[in-house]
Amino acid sequence: MHARSLIAATALAVAIAPLPLVAEVTGQYVTYTVNGTEFEGYVATDTAREPMGTVLIVHDWDGMTEYEESRARMLAEAGYTAFAIDVYGADTDPQGFEEYRALSGELYADRALFRERLMGSIAAAADIPGATGNMVMIGYCFGGAAVLEAARAGAALDGFVSFHGGLPTPEGQDWSMATGAPVMFFHGSADPVSGIADLAAVMDELVEAGIPHDARIYGGARHSFTVPGSDDYVEAAAIDSFAGLLEFLAEEI
Repeated sequence: MHARSLIAATALAVAIAPLPLVAEVTGQYVTYTVNGTEFEGYVATDTAREPMGTVLIVHDWDGMTEYEESRARMLAEAGYTAFAIDVYGADTDPQGFEEYRALSGELYADRALFRERLMGSIAAAADIPGATGNMVMIGYCFGGAAVLEAARAGAALDGFVSFHGGLPTPEGQDWSMATGAPVMFFHGSADPVSGIADLAAVMDELVEAGIPHDARIYGGARHSFTVPGSDDYVEAAAIDSFAGLLEFLAEEI
């Protein structure tokens, strides 16, 4: 499994709203099935209080890692049930760029399969510990592209949030099936994977489709600015974008 550092404790302290005196966050892996294929997601909840909503997290191209687990636990400490979903399959454990590229490329090449796994994971979220009816989907990098795919597919969620995601709309797709739930972007102006022109293009599409949207742009930030240990990590942008996520969640769910 690709190793990534856990989110800095300072990010949690600065970025999230006041917490209860005693948080009892638990995390566990759960299995679920989509069209005969088994998947394994990670659920984090604070058992000391009722959740304010459910946040679905789509993993990056390297699959489920400590990064997704840590994000889920941060959201649980903020009062949400967090479900890091799996779109690769329980029997996968990608190691290195070639395997990351192969697994993500399979879904990029087969959008029907991509949507099937996203929609199946959303359906499975109804049965996780601490599940609520109000849900928002978020994702980082590949996961950000997955979030936009789910939105275009008409996923019946309360909002969608992309962090430094892949932004271009694939040929033959549009936003006509989207439910109208708001879309939020946290993006770096110097992202070499999806540049600022890609962000402008997708926001133009959302304007045309009449879908509420907003963006926070971090000047000079490159692709993986929220990932500690990466060459692109920008602590201030990582902290601010998580705080922005919590603001979005408070407004939408």
